[in-house]
Amino acid sequence: MFSKKQLWDLLIPLMIEQLLNSLMGTADTMMVSNVGSAAISAVSLVDSINVLVINVFSALATGGCVVCAQYLGRRDKPGAIQAGKQLILAVAALSTAIMLICVLLRRPLLRLIFGQVEPAVMTNAETYLLITGLSYPFIALYNAGAAIFRAEGNSKLPMTISTISNGLNIVGNAVLIFVFHLDVAGAALSTLFSRMFCAVTVLFLLRAPQKPEQVVVIRNYLSIRPNFPMIGNILGIGIPTGVENGMFQFGKLAIQSTVSTMGTVAIAAQAMTAVLEQLTSMAPMGIGLGMVTVVGQCIGAGKKQEARTYLRLLTKYGTAAVAISCLVTAFLVKPITVLGGMEPAAAAMTVQLTWLICLYKPIAWPMSFIPAYGMRAAGDVRFSMLLSAITMWSCRVVITVLLARVWGLGPIAVWIGMFSDWTVRSLAFTWRLRSGKWLDKSVLHSGKT
Repeated sequence: MFSKKQLWDLLIPLMIEQLLNSLMGTADTMMVSNVGSAAISAVSLVDSINVLVINVFSALATGGCVVCAQYLGRRDKPGAIQAGKQLILAVAALSTAIMLICVLLRRPLLRLIFGQVEPAVMTNAETYLLITGLSYPFIALYNAGAAIFRAEGNSKLPMTISTISNGLNIVGNAVLIFVFHLDVAGAALSTLFSRMFCAVTVLFLLRAPQKPEQVVVIRNYLSIRPNFPMIGNILGIGIPTGVENGMFQFGKLAIQSTVSTMGTVAIAAQAMTAVLEQLTSMAPMGIGLGMVTVVGQCIGAGKKQEARTYLRLLTKYGTAAVAISCLVTAFLVKPITVLGGMEPAAAAMTVQLTWLICLYKPIAWPMSFIPAYGMRAAGDVRFSMLLSAITMWSCRVVITVLLARVWGLGPIAVWIGMFSDWTVRSLAFTWRLRSGKWLDKSVLHSGKT
C-alpha cells in the first residue's frame, strides 16, 4: 500500500518534529532558568502537571488517528471526515473541562499535589498554571488536527506548524522574559500564544485544504454534533493509551522522589542523563507515530498481512534510528557536559551513565516500545496498557527503590530498573507480535457514518 518514497515522506518529518520539539523544550527550560531558582522550580512543578494533561490529549489524538486511518484504508471518505469531526469535538469538550478545573482550582490543586513549598515558588507556580492552563484547549485541538493530517499520510504540514510554533515560543520567551521582565508570566504567555497559533493554523488548514488530495475537510466546526458510537471508538483507543501514558508519568514522579535523596551531584547527573536518553528516543518515536498511519490504513483495507509486514519493517527502521542516535549521543556526551558547565564529579557520572545506556538501549528498547504503536493502530491497546502498568511498577519503581534506598547504588539504580523494564517489555511484545493475536482486534465495529 505504501511505496518506499511514501514511507520516507511520512517518517522523515515525524522524526524531525519529535527531535526539534525535544531540543526546543530544552532551550525553553534553559531560558527560564535565568530568571532564578524560584521561577525554574515553579515551572518544573507545574510542568509535571502539564505533561500529564498533554499526554491525555495525545492519547485521544492517537485514538482519532487510528479510527481516521482505518476509514481511509477502507476508502470510506464520509467515515474519515466524521471521525475527524468527532475527534475535534471530543478533545474540545474534554480540554475545556480540564482547563476550568486547573485554572479555577489551581491553588488547592498545587497544594494537594506538592504540599507546602516556599511562598515565592507557590506564587510563581500559581501564575504559571493559570496561564498555561488556558492553553490546554489549544494544544489539544492542535494535537487533534495534526493527528488527522498524519492519518492521511501528511506529516510534513504538522512538522512545519510545530517548528514555526517552537520558534515563536523561543522568541516570545526572549522578548517577554529579558526585555519586558515578565519572568514566569512571560514564559507562560509565550507558551499560550504559540499554542494558539498551532490550533488556529491547523484548524484553518483542515477547512481550507492546500492540496486536492486532502480527504478530511471540515468546513463548519460549529455545526458538529456528537456521534457517540464513533466517539466510543476513539475513546476505545484513547483511554487505554492515556492510562498507559499516565502510568509512565506517575512512575517517573515516584522515581524522582528517590533520586532527590541521592545528593546534589547525583541529582545533577541523573537530570542531564535523562535529557540525553530522551533525545535518543525522539527519532524512533517519530517512526512509531508513522506506524500508526501505515498499519491503521492496512487494517482498514483488510490487509492484515501487509500490516504485519509494515510493522516489522518499521520496527527495523526504528531499531536503526535508536542505534544511530545512541552512537551520536555517546560521542557527544563529554562535550555536552563541558558546554553545560557541569561540575567534574557530576559530568563524569553523566558520561558513565550515558555510555551504559547507549550500549544497552539498541538491544532492548526498540522491541519494547516501537511495535506497540502498530498494535494500537490495529486496536490492540489493552495488552500494552496492562504490560506497561506491570513493568513500570514491578521493574522500574520497585527495583529502583530497592537498589537505591536499600543498597545505596545511586543513579545507576534508576537505569538498572529501566533496563529490566525494557527487557521484560521486549520479550512480551516479541511474543505478542509472533502470536498474531494483535491482529484479531476490531476498531470500527460499531461506528456509524
